[in-house]
Amino acid sequence: MPEFAFELELCAHLESRGTDIVARQLGASVADPGSRILDVVCVEPGSQFDERVAITSEEIPDPAIASAVGTGQSRYWKDAFDCHPGRAREAVERALEIGFFERDHGASAEAGRDYVRQVARYPNWYDRLVGIENKPDLGRPGDLSSQLRTDASLALVDEAILATESYVTRAHLNRIPQEVGVWRIHRDERDADAELEIEVIREPASLPVDEPGIEPLEDHPGRTEIAVVDAAEKARARRRIAERAYGKGWRTFEFPRCDACLADGSSGATLPRCGWKGRVVDAAVECDPTCPGYEPAVRAVDEVDLETERDRRTPWRANPDGKRRRQSGLDQFG
Repeated sequence: MPEFAFELELCAHLESRGTDIVARQLGASVADPGSRILDVVCVEPGSQFDERVAITSEEIPDPAIASAVGTGQSRYWKDAFDCHPGRAREAVERALEIGFFERDHGASAEAGRDYVRQVARYPNWYDRLVGIENKPDLGRPGDLSSQLRTDASLALVDEAILATESYVTRAHLNRIPQEVGVWRIHRDERDADAELEIEVIREPASLPVDEPGIEPLEDHPGRTEIAVVDAAEKARARRRIAERAYGKGWRTFEFPRCDACLADGSSGATLPRCGWKGRVVDAAVECDPTCPGYEPAVRAVDEVDLETERDRRTPWRANPDGKRRRQSGLDQFG
């Protein structure tokens, strides 16, 4: 199975198994942002999850969470941030837009500058984070070894797992850090509608998320540059991952405007399954008029409402009481 299809089907299956927030393609590095992208992240809700749900359906910007803006007396925004003013202003505007901040119109009018406060105290809403690296074909590993070494040594997630369709040999296991769990994903090939099954080849170890971590940077002949990431930096990075997962989810794909592609909801989650290719497709890179199976769409693909589906199938809420509706299309990457 192509990695994109593998990823979507695994996300749909993981979502159906419990109450975790499932997301895909999230940054998971600290010293070198963007150098490590986790294919799938599962965020386990914590004791104050309902309080987070009530605030907003959107990702809350980390500078707004880390700021000295509280729920009590309003504060002049510039005095509440310890970062570049441009970044602070952007965070303030976004926090106001999504309903995490509110403007104190009285104080702002009197002083001639913006005073803001939080609408609610930021809750301790998530517990464990699980990162999953998808590699359907272990015969084409790419940078798999270095990616998993980074996950194990940096320890941003509580557990790191490799998911594959390949038969896993002892040689494969020896090349994978022992802390990393291994799943083999099965499906009855005789039944196209059969659910995925997860065979646990090796259980993941609990990673030391509360301790400093080592992030590999650049490899050179005979040596590797590293950065030591302290526990506080890791905690903030974990919060960013959890927030990104909550706001983004995993339904960040498009449906092609082609009648050969069906909005297939047989697994409970609607996926772009191409009848001509016989599998889930990545519309952004695979589907255009040059495809031999292309048929100009007559059906209304715009009727596919992935936001409503996520609201129905998960503990995330698209439109919490008193908060404004999330703006689709703003969070497709990151």
